[in-house]
Amino acid sequence: MSDTTTAPVAAGDVPADRRRGGELRVLLGPKTVGSTSGFMGVATLQPGERIAEHYHPYSEEFLYVCRGAITVDLDDRPVPLAAGQGLFVARDVRHRLRNTGDEPAEVVFHLGPLAPRPELGHVDTEAGPPAPRESS
Repeated sequence: MSDTTTAPVAAGDVPADRRRGGELRVLLGPKTVGSTSGFMGVATLQPGERIAEHYHPYSEEFLYVCRGAITVDLDDRPVPLAAGQGLFVARDVRHRLRNTGDEPAEVVFHLGPLAPRPELGHVDTEAGPPAPRESS
């Protein structure tokens, strides 16, 4: 997308990315609204689910828990977060998100600035969950 837009974007309008665990949806970003400074989305984690450890060499990440409870592992240091709490994740800090509660968790995330190219913005440091098996 080359033009910017100010139209609302609903979570249901954006396909879920499940490659790293949980359900990630980028609502406001370069592809959806033409942003140039960062992107914002929502992560949904079922009880026991996690988003695999990774880091961002170009971006800071801001997390806000809207519902449920999670633990964010920052360079292997667990930081519990409850609904209504936020957390700053600095550049180059390894982190993973785990739903440690007994209900689904919803987390809003914002990253900025953007990496020079999308493939440089996210570095995985552990494998994501196995792909779901098809029933036969």
